[in-house]
Amino acid sequence: MKQKKIVITGGPGTGKSSIIDHLLQMEFTCMPEISRNITKEAQLTGIDQLFLKDPLLFSKLLLESRILQYETAARQETDKVFFDRGIPDIHGYMDYLGTEYPEIYTQKSNEFRYSHVFMMPPWKEIYKTDNERYETFDQSMRIYEFLIDGYEKMNYQITRVPQGSITDRVNFILNSL
Repeated sequence: MKQKKIVITGGPGTGKSSIIDHLLQMEFTCMPEISRNITKEAQLTGIDQLFLKDPLLFSKLLLESRILQYETAARQETDKVFFDRGIPDIHGYMDYLGTEYPEIYTQKSNEFRYSHVFMMPPWKEIYKTDNERYETFDQSMRIYEFLIDGYEKMNYQITRVPQGSITDRVNFILNSL
């Protein structure tokens, strides 16, 4: 059995984590978003937004964590694993910021491949900021475009998830597999 590694991605505040939570309730194997944990840990040391203060350090920590998630998922005895963001998100965000970064990010994106990429488009009605999400809705729309570009540069086919209830969006994803 070849395991499907499925990325749920998109700009901030598009409902990715709600989709992952719903999939978890349905007892699918899911890998949660980890950038919030990195941000919270940095905030405990007095750095409000590590991603903005030191994008390369933040991205290095994120890359290490996402590779670990990928490797953990590969050991699971399940036919599907859903990821709240994938490795190519890292260089998509750095491209958004205009941050130069080493080739290792694209190398690792090529080494650790996903079978499906579902992109959650910006949706103003559900968008909210919080302690870890500092971006405005307009910034979320720009990040979305950089993420599409990043995944397309890595030769992924992207499936855009239409707006709708969480159940409708989850059903769309599952039926697309």
